[in-house]
Amino acid sequence: MPGKAGLLDRVAAAPISWGVCEVPGWGHQLSADRVLEEMRQLGIKATEFGPDGFLPVDPRARTDLLAKYHLKPVGGFVPVLLHDPEHDPVPAVHRALEDFLAAGASTLVLAAATGSDGYDTRLRLDDTGWKALLSNLDRIADQAGNLKITAALHPHVGTMVETRAEVNRVLEGCQVSLCLDTGHLLIGGSDPAELAREVPERIAHGHLKDVNGRLAERVRAGELSYTQAVRAGIYRPLGRGDVDIAGIITALERADYQGWYVMEQDTVLAGEPLGEGPIADVRASLDHLWELAG
Repeated sequence: MPGKAGLLDRVAAAPISWGVCEVPGWGHQLSADRVLEEMRQLGIKATEFGPDGFLPVDPRARTDLLAKYHLKPVGGFVPVLLHDPEHDPVPAVHRALEDFLAAGASTLVLAAATGSDGYDTRLRLDDTGWKALLSNLDRIADQAGNLKITAALHPHVGTMVETRAEVNRVLEGCQVSLCLDTGHLLIGGSDPAELAREVPERIAHGHLKDVNGRLAERVRAGELSYTQAVRAGIYRPLGRGDVDIAGIITALERADYQGWYVMEQDTVLAGEPLGEGPIADVRASLDHLWELAG
């Protein structure tokens, strides 16, 4: 495990830890000023952008707002329809890449969107859909690389790439890097620590979550939807769930991982928080990370 100094400059945050999400009706959405100020208070140095509309659309205004709170731009989560042979995702992704480049961001976090809002239902792809998805991932990765931006696919519950078999098909069928989201991978049936040990060279970005394993089993069994599980507290501060966070970081650092560790525990808010609100769980996660680092 690296020392604290070795991690400090690579720890970032994400607005979803404050309940800010692209899904319509997800929950109460906090203001950017509150979220960014609380990131600053925690000593976090960088952040992902969050959903469209959370930060200013203009890249310069976006960067200026982040600078006001002493935050660097990391990049962000972009759901993209990749599996439809009749749909070309490249033009829309190119516009997103241009915005990222203008804002000084380095990482495009892709999700293989289903085409519907939310993450509670999904389709199973046939071979034609897989061929389109894998081809589009390579095209987007090449396009991003030409702009010096890293594209990383985020296996995500309720998307076209969720299970370990689907993750394996991506690893075997194209060259795109992965975003190692420790929570979504575990819920989808993967062991994120095993992936960190086996394919560290394919991991370009990290989302650190801890997970209540019992609730994850209920999601896999179809007893709870993803949204219901988030509301029930499936995501826990680091060290309070069933993800091997220490093993994951140790494996990545031994492999000379140079990417971000984004503190990200998906949260749903019923309204404006009373008291501390979401910052308390993010602080607890950071405290656990510093304890691991020594």
